[in-house]
Amino acid sequence: MISGIQHFIFCRRQWALIHVEQQWAENRLTAEGEVMHRNAHKDSFVEKRPGILVTRGLRVSSSRLGMTGQCDVVEFYASDSGAVIQGHRGLWEVVPVEYKRGKDKSDDSDMCQLCLEALCLEEMMGCAIPFGYIFYNEIRRRRKIEFTTALRDKAARAAEEMHDYFRRGYTPKVKTSKKCQSCSVKDLCLPRLCRNISAQTYLKQALKEGENL
Repeated sequence: MISGIQHFIFCRRQWALIHVEQQWAENRLTAEGEVMHRNAHKDSFVEKRPGILVTRGLRVSSSRLGMTGQCDVVEFYASDSGAVIQGHRGLWEVVPVEYKRGKDKSDDSDMCQLCLEALCLEEMMGCAIPFGYIFYNEIRRRRKIEFTTALRDKAARAAEEMHDYFRRGYTPKVKTSKKCQSCSVKDLCLPRLCRNISAQTYLKQALKEGENL
């Protein structure tokens, strides 16, 4: 799944727990994100205005990358170059738009997800897609993402690595950091137990924390 790349870049172990071991847990952040994407996908409608087509919930795939997913929104603009759309005259510029609940992230996970969607659309429609947008709900703003060679390579390499982990059924060890606190599967991951500490030390720490509550 294309959406899995966001988990993968955020944390390889989180991705493996969800996509290899089929474990999942909700928290406030994931619930808010799910509601937002349901709203973005609802109706699966096509909006038509002069020179513009807008689709929601468009399903995409790439046999080359072995990826499949669903775009939140794809905008098509009448252009001198681009894709042919059945039932519509002329050529159309293709612009994928991904919706996110929060604000811009410090990693490339959102950009890689959008880039994979663009790569699928390019393969399906036989056109070049130079850019797309990410809409961040918290700041109510779009960010334009250029699909550079570096970003395309990073997204493709991550997809290849995901396939490798999945084929091997591999779940990597945890690398603890501050982001563990916002992870929805932290109670399944048990990051403190995965660190290189003895069971005796872990129990002492847990008892001490309990005394401080």
